[in-house]
Amino acid sequence: MARDRKRQQDTDLQERVVYIHRVSKTVKGGRRMSLVALVAVGDGKGNVGLGMGKSAEVPLAIQKGIEDAKKNMFKVPVTEHGTIPHTVEGHYGAGRVLIKPAIEGTGVIAGGPVRPLFELAGITNVLSKSLGTNNAMNIIKAAAEGLKELSSPEQTAERRGITVGEMFCGKEN
Repeated sequence: MARDRKRQQDTDLQERVVYIHRVSKTVKGGRRMSLVALVAVGDGKGNVGLGMGKSAEVPLAIQKGIEDAKKNMFKVPVTEHGTIPHTVEGHYGAGRVLIKPAIEGTGVIAGGPVRPLFELAGITNVLSKSLGTNNAMNIIKAAAEGLKELSSPEQTAERRGITVGEMFCGKEN
């Protein structure tokens, strides 16, 4: 029963290759080439993950990246308008990404590697800006760290020990 549910969840997931990069290792006989694939996986309902795979062949590297991304999935709170609940800045290495909520109809305003992460998470209206490096790996990991820091209004109200109405409207007498 649990296996069927796991298999059903895996079929709902969409994969997107963010980039494929060729790397080399110098050994005694010369250079040994391999490929690194950065892959984003998500269900479009707030669950998303990032993974990296490395192999001598492209399909194997992508497959390893997909498996790694499924292991590293996390939940993102998405509002009913398809945006995030509040502004956040994610940091990873030299990468910094500012992520801001946007009104309905704005779309995904995000550069290169960050766009697939938002789309696979189910975020349809968001503004983002890369503030640090141009390295795709650090940018997308910074965006993922920013998304992990998000909290929904319900989680914030529970943490403060009040209701959502009290949080937005002040104390009710």
